[in-house]
Amino acid sequence: MKNKKYFNISEVSQMLKIEEHKIRYWDSLDPKTNKYRVEGISTKSKGGTRYFNKENIKKLEKLKNILYDGDNHNYSIKLADKILSTNTKSSIINDQNTRYFKTSDTYEKIEQILNKMRLFLNNNKNK
Repeated sequence: MKNKKYFNISEVSQMLKIEEHKIRYWDSLDPKTNKYRVEGISTKSKGGTRYFNKENIKKLEKLKNILYDGDNHNYSIKLADKILSTNTKSSIINDQNTRYFKTSDTYEKIEQILNKMRLFLNNNKNK
């Protein structure tokens, strides 16, 4: 990363190899809930321009790694947001009869969740 404090969306898009429209989608309000799809992805100016600091970029990179595994796409942005918003204390989230463990050291658990999601998606494709 350059020694800049803030980056614009096109710089971040090139840096992380994520299309700008995907970053905008992740950083937009969900019309059903009127909440951000993923909290804390960018800092916005009064005019609405998105700027990204190093912490925002790390969060975007984690989000990309959670949602994309090579050519496979995992569609649960809500799950990705929950994983990204973890804190240091361990807790359990019950989300539609599925239990997800939440910790700051969740790499292995993320892999388990992704594998379960892949199996679920593959089983639904075959039906």
